[in-house]
Amino acid sequence: MKLIDEFRNKDIAQGLIQRIHQTCTRPVQLMEVCGTHTVSFFRYGIREMLPKHIRLLSGPGCPVCVTPNEDIDFAIALSRQKDTVIATFGDMMRVPGSTSSFQKEKAEGGDIRIIYSPLEALKIARENPHKKVMFFAIGFETTSPTIAVALLRAHRENIRNLYFLNSQKQVPPTIRVLLQSQKVGIDGFILPGHVSTILGNDPFQFISEEFSRPAVITGFEPLDILQGILMLIEQIEAKRAAIEIQYTRVVHERGNPVALGKIAEAFETDGASWRGLGWIPDSGYRFRPPFDRLNARNLDVEVEPSFEHPECLCGEILQGIKIPLECRLFRKICHPENPIGPCMVSMEGTCSTYLKYA
Repeated sequence: MKLIDEFRNKDIAQGLIQRIHQTCTRPVQLMEVCGTHTVSFFRYGIREMLPKHIRLLSGPGCPVCVTPNEDIDFAIALSRQKDTVIATFGDMMRVPGSTSSFQKEKAEGGDIRIIYSPLEALKIARENPHKKVMFFAIGFETTSPTIAVALLRAHRENIRNLYFLNSQKQVPPTIRVLLQSQKVGIDGFILPGHVSTILGNDPFQFISEEFSRPAVITGFEPLDILQGILMLIEQIEAKRAAIEIQYTRVVHERGNPVALGKIAEAFETDGASWRGLGWIPDSGYRFRPPFDRLNARNLDVEVEPSFEHPECLCGEILQGIKIPLECRLFRKICHPENPIGPCMVSMEGTCSTYLKYA
């Protein structure tokens, strides 16, 4: 409790809020690129504490939300095959694909199991040698090291019935696309603490060097966030652009070399498809040649054509162009019991957060 109390100290928070009000002299738009930050902003009432001319935008910070329908549809098609087990993280169960979801397929008899670690997929494969086991590998750089370890171990142990449907994403290239598109004026970035624990700050240097925008790698407690925002405002007011680390107790400039080494051992950088953003070069991974036999996309399966609900604004919400309150489906047709898009499903989804807190 000591650490929690220290990072939620009311007196320090009030001092930081006062300094933000005194320092910020003009309208600014700051984007957080992490779903956990989005939740923290609402949970602690930080939006209401800030000056009215500071606007917080939510970006593509939810790995479940950015997973495109074509990947979900492929996984659902695999789940319908005989003697097939699907292993997935819990958030994916209720995410709607084009015509179904894992939850619906499980209700109709599909063998779909929630796991909490990619290594659990190896255990399932060992215990079911006569079945194909497919792990739906989603996530950002935070999850990729554990997925890489599972892949390397499956290869080393020569597990022949385990496959990985790779839908992992890399965060920095997406920020580049957001800045290049200029659909939203972003004055600074609140960078994700978890992802940066793996990456460090070097992969984000282009934000300041090429686009002259400041960014701060920030933690998730109230004082972390308030200090991170103050650091951004001070840079903006000084017309300075640098990548700073507020979350120094966890994030180091070089990141985590061991985790990065495991990712590099298992995967090569490749392009990837993102919901709402389309195909982004160098934003995903492909298997290194020795491990391609574990690639679920090599399996022969018929997949229905993919499509999205024409009125769902999840793709635009992920870019910060729209907010959930602007979606005519929000709260009326699209709600947790009947999610139309993934932004309403994941606990890190912007729509889910707005519904719970806004």
